[in-house]
Amino acid sequence: MPKYSPGDQLPRFLLGKHQLVMTVVFAAFFSLLFLLVSIPFSHNAWFELGRGEVFVFTVVFYLIAIAVVVFSKIGMHLMQGADNFTVGHYIVWNLLEMLLVALLYSFFTLEGDKFGIINLSDMDFWRLLLSAIVYVLISLGVPYLVAAQYFMLEEKDNTIRLMNYGNVVSDVPLSPGEERRITLFDNSGALKFSINPDNLYFIESDDNYIQVWYTDSTGEMKKYMLRCRLKTVEESFSDSELVRCHRKYIINIRKVRVLASERDSYTVELESDATPRIPVSKTYEQAVLARFNSRN
Repeated sequence: MPKYSPGDQLPRFLLGKHQLVMTVVFAAFFSLLFLLVSIPFSHNAWFELGRGEVFVFTVVFYLIAIAVVVFSKIGMHLMQGADNFTVGHYIVWNLLEMLLVALLYSFFTLEGDKFGIINLSDMDFWRLLLSAIVYVLISLGVPYLVAAQYFMLEEKDNTIRLMNYGNVVSDVPLSPGEERRITLFDNSGALKFSINPDNLYFIESDDNYIQVWYTDSTGEMKKYMLRCRLKTVEESFSDSELVRCHRKYIINIRKVRVLASERDSYTVELESDATPRIPVSKTYEQAVLARFNSRN
């Protein structure tokens, strides 16, 4: 599994809708279980299940804390298109989110004590906040870390599956021409799409799905959608005609008719009039120019 430094660009699949939803669900269950188990061992915990004002206070706090996490993850998902969102930004974002939850707990504790709902001895704000930070780092930090590791392993597994077309069972031997085929697997590892590179024009990302633009045997432009990440395709076919030109697009460099220079960027016009113009972002501009100029 690759190692990342804080300055590295964050793998975009960690900001995908599916990944963030599953992270929130896992964190919600883990944190609830952890807090219930740890209550008897903490002198600063007031959570209670059953009836009464403390139970209502517990439910309200938990729901507000989950709402904070949900809105934080929605904001994180919106950063999926930012080219400069790094691993460091991701770590700081999560730490600030956990600090906010810890402050929320401290506020609830102090307010509850003021109105007689919670009765804790030796109430000191800074000690209370420090204790809350420790608990939040465990109850949210651990599931966040586990979820990130799981999704990174899943991504690596999908990449390996995508690269190993030779492992696909077939009733006929593969000819040299067939070995050049672009083969795409969905996230479950099932082979879903196989095409000759000469018929593939570009691949477009749509969150955790991709849409493949290609021509069929009659020359008609078609689109095929499957659940797979664009990053997986990019890494698996880095030595092929497929070139990443934008966070949303991979193009077949041999299908480029015109690479047009505009005011401060480039756009790609493919050989088929049925395809739209495709933007080239600054991040991938030099790589696209190099591949375009060196193609045979």
